[in-house]
Amino acid sequence: MHISEGVLSAPVLLGGAAVAAAGVAVGLKRLGHDRIPQTAILSSAFFVASLIHVPVGVTSAHLILNGLLGAILGWAAFPAILVALLLQAVLFQFGGLTVLGVNTATMALPAVLCAWAFRPLLLSGNSRKAALGGFLCGSLAVFLAGILVALALIGTGEAFRTAALAIFLANLPVTVIEGLVTAAAVVFLGHVKPEILSSAQT
Repeated sequence: MHISEGVLSAPVLLGGAAVAAAGVAVGLKRLGHDRIPQTAILSSAFFVASLIHVPVGVTSAHLILNGLLGAILGWAAFPAILVALLLQAVLFQFGGLTVLGVNTATMALPAVLCAWAFRPLLLSGNSRKAALGGFLCGSLAVFLAGILVALALIGTGEAFRTAALAIFLANLPVTVIEGLVTAAAVVFLGHVKPEILSSAQT
């Protein structure tokens, strides 16, 4: 769900940059030195997962893992996603520099919101509840990201309404896959290293 250069209007770009800057500032403030390696690993996972694109009609879909990043990192998902998107833009021309703020905001904001909303389930200590929380966190983070991308395109102009709908629909199947991946990861971490989930700053 990368938005490319030269598509969005100036107000949308500025709005996205403002949200991203605020989120990154909060994320860095809450990111302890001991969690930097963990954040780097998850940023790398986001980088790799979102490089693999599957064509779907006029657009493409790919794994995002933003829900997983939110569940484990909390607000630190903002700087983690920013770094991954920056490297993708510079190395592979995915997205772009002027849309970096919007792309970061559309991916990271849903991640943080879902991690906060489903934190009680994630930390319940019950495998079934944790799996449900992980599924909801993973799937809804992608679903909300799709909505934000669509709104960013529609906010630029009515001409992008069809493209916005196509991108949103193409990523609906991804929500289920993301939910299952995040649920499995959350249950696994709950068994082997529960402090990783409890240390997320949401």
